[in-house]
Amino acid sequence: MELRLTLLILILFFCIAEVSSETKIEEYQHTQVVKGRIRRLFPFVDCGALCKARCSLHSRQNVCTRACGTCCARCKCVPPGTSGNRQMCGRCYTDMRTHGNKPKCP
Repeated sequence: MELRLTLLILILFFCIAEVSSETKIEEYQHTQVVKGRIRRLFPFVDCGALCKARCSLHSRQNVCTRACGTCCARCKCVPPGTSGNRQMCGRCYTDMRTHGNKPKCP
C-alpha cells in the first residue's frame, strides 16, 4: 500500500512539474533572441502600431513611419508620445544617424 501511495505522489509531482514548465515556455513565446557578442532576450514589440501612433502628427507620416520602423526593428523600442522622449529608448535609438549625419529615429 505504501508503494502505491509513493508512486501516486511521484506521478502527481511529475505532472505538476510538466504543467509548470509549459507555462514558462508560453511566457517566452513573445521574446526574441538577438545574436551577437552579447545574447539578450528582447520582448516582442509591435513596431507597426507603435510607429503609427508615434508618427500620427508628423507632417510626412510615410517617411516618419518608415524611419521609425527601421529604428524599432533594430532597437526593439519606440519612445512614448508623438515627439521627444528619445532618451527613453537608450543609445541605440538616440545614436542612430542617417548618411547626412542627422538623427534617424523620430
